[in-house]
Amino acid sequence: MSDSLAQETNSGPSRSVLAHQSRIGDVLLKVENITLRFGGVKAINGVSFDIRKGEVRSIIGPNGAGKSSMLNCINGFYQPQEGSIWYQGKTYSPMRPYDAASNGIARTFQNIALFKGMTTLDNIMTGRILKQKASLLEQAFYIGRGRSEEIEHREFVEDIIDFLEIQSIRKTPVGRLPYGLQKRVELGRALAAEPTLLLLDEPMAGMNVEEKEDMSRFIIDVNDHFGTTIALIEHDMGVVMDLSDRVVVLDYGSLLADGTPDEVRGNQAVIDAYLGVAHD
Repeated sequence: MSDSLAQETNSGPSRSVLAHQSRIGDVLLKVENITLRFGGVKAINGVSFDIRKGEVRSIIGPNGAGKSSMLNCINGFYQPQEGSIWYQGKTYSPMRPYDAASNGIARTFQNIALFKGMTTLDNIMTGRILKQKASLLEQAFYIGRGRSEEIEHREFVEDIIDFLEIQSIRKTPVGRLPYGLQKRVELGRALAAEPTLLLLDEPMAGMNVEEKEDMSRFIIDVNDHFGTTIALIEHDMGVVMDLSDRVVVLDYGSLLADGTPDEVRGNQAVIDAYLGVAHD
């Protein structure tokens, strides 16, 4: 968090800005006056913002600002005490995890949440669960829809493995993989659900420069080629400024700023929050 927000950065892969911006559409998700309390502590305090179809929307802020809590409200893991969430024109108060998953909201986690004893292929296959229509009997005996769906889902997952360039580890238990590859597998599992909105909670935490460049490239490709809308939490300001269409800044659970990367980069309140500037 020590990076200067005023410094121009060119650490990520480039993209056709005009072509990309022309694909950004109407509001896909809107949070209105969300307030989340844990006992007497307000983790989120009356925050409102929206996410548009096709954009990369970053949520940033110092540690403890409420970023992950906001993602947890969006996908229904936390239930805010106040406010509402609008998604695809419908209001959810509150959003439930099943509503989020079944309506195309997928996510990765700040701490990797994979099945360490399962292979890369099998981990990504778990992302297809909501797409399965076969009965338990059909799946157990590999008959009828159980057989046809298994073939269909495996073909889909193999395409994701090719897209993420992880063919060489498809049969490797993920517990044996280095951290950066585990993050890529987790991204693959989220993509297997064919999300309309993809929530990424610090997808590059703990990565070296080369791993960050690879992940940045995959995020751009997911957004450009699949048209997936992305909400991203990330501490690397170079990555945020390179990838984002718009940026939300939280501080102590409240909305501090909301705008384009250039607007946020030049916002004195944001600079003060990141640099810890004291006020009399």
